[in-house]
Amino acid sequence: MPAVEKKYEHIVFDSHNRPVINGTRMKVTQLIMEKQAYGWSPEELQYQHPHLTLGQVYAALAYYADHYEELDTSIEAELKQIDHYQHTLKQSKLRDKLRSVVF
Repeated sequence: MPAVEKKYEHIVFDSHNRPVINGTRMKVTQLIMEKQAYGWSPEELQYQHPHLTLGQVYAALAYYADHYEELDTSIEAELKQIDHYQHTLKQSKLRDKLRSVVF
């Protein structure tokens, strides 16, 4: 039986070879992180991102279902990088001043 190539009509790859929704700058991983964080259904994801069609949302979810190990690794690395930046950035004087104001 010949191998079947899977194609995702609404998924393309950006210059960093990350899957994004065609015609947008929305990364598949971004949509997946929102689904995981908020438990949103495909319809709610589309409602929250009205520039996406429901077909685009389902294509992103299908792509994730077929490539979840690779994308989960990418999501984990992105979250670690965000955590690193949050812990290493110096606080600004304005931020310190705003935090000193207590209501």
